[in-house]
Amino acid sequence: VQLQASGGGLVQPGGSLRLSCAASGSIFRPNAMGWYRQAPGKQRELVAASTSGGSTNYVDSVKDRFIISRDNAKNMVYLQMNSLKPEDTAVYYCKLNQAYRSYWGQGTQVTVSS
Repeated sequence: VQLQASGGGLVQPGGSLRLSCAASGSIFRPNAMGWYRQAPGKQRELVAASTSGGSTNYVDSVKDRFIISRDNAKNMVYLQMNSLKPEDTAVYYCKLNQAYRSYWGQGTQVTVSS
């Protein structure tokens, strides 16, 4: 299983970005796909997650600003990030949980700065 994340970049406060993550290989259902982030000097934290059954959850700091979605047919997960704040600056990672195993994609840098 491989995960390929993309879509990071530099954006001004208040702006938007959309992250994408493509999973390839042996993908089973049920599964959960999610986005984590790690800022310099901080622990990696869950940002948002989505199950193949349609459940979602978000860390409180991004509720009402970020939206996670997925395309099960394409094994894709997306993170629409709106109203970005400087504190959202971090490396964002996608993760797949299935069959009692976890897989990580490479990180994509998101920088929110004026």
